[in-house]
Amino acid sequence: MKNKITTKTTILLAVMAIGLVIFSLTILGCKRGSSVEGENFDKDGSYAIGMSFGATLANDGIIPNIEELIQGMTDMISGKEPRFSELDAMMKIQSAYQAMIEERESGAVEVEAAFLAENSQKPGMNVTSSGLQYEVIIEADGQSPESSDWVLVNYEGRFTDGEIFDSSYERGQPARFNLAELIPGMTEAILLMNVGSKYRFFIPSELGYGPGGGGMRPFATLVFEVELLEILDMFDMFNMFSD
Repeated sequence: MKNKITTKTTILLAVMAIGLVIFSLTILGCKRGSSVEGENFDKDGSYAIGMSFGATLANDGIIPNIEELIQGMTDMISGKEPRFSELDAMMKIQSAYQAMIEERESGAVEVEAAFLAENSQKPGMNVTSSGLQYEVIIEADGQSPESSDWVLVNYEGRFTDGEIFDSSYERGQPARFNLAELIPGMTEAILLMNVGSKYRFFIPSELGYGPGGGGMRPFATLVFEVELLEILDMFDMFNMFSD
């Protein structure tokens, strides 16, 4: 339950990561304009560089044209004049990454919209003015929290396909949260509850981690089952920070 990362930030991180690989090649003696005769890095080390580079690309969902990727690296290593200046290269990377994200997001937007529209029609489903959807599993008449409160909850978070991405049940310990620091949809959700109640929430991406998905999935609707166990008082807070 963290703050969302913007698409621009993701693009910047990807550009920086790829730039770091280019910088690493320079550090290894592969400076642009220099001539390299033969190999000066062993087979296993060379493979490890490829692993590191490949992992960086895979983590950002980038599947490049392998021939062009190798050509670009070969030109830099051999000292051949590259196709682009370093500034132009960075701009090309950013442009290609942006196009990839837009293509990926266009499908994700349609999937999320279709899911939310169908889900909102299920019996017992409630929809707030913000678009948050929820079902009451267990209703209780305990105290309701305020937006500045710390709360003790048990919860499970999953995607709409059922994959669990976070769970206090799996950790075997309830979680403590400041409602003011959660994603907007979760703050709104818990404010609907009373102590002792258990709800199931469907949080649209615009109330969650946004288009970029915060490192998870783009335009991801998040499904949370939440038990509100307690609203923490000052004594509880003292014990929390003294543990």
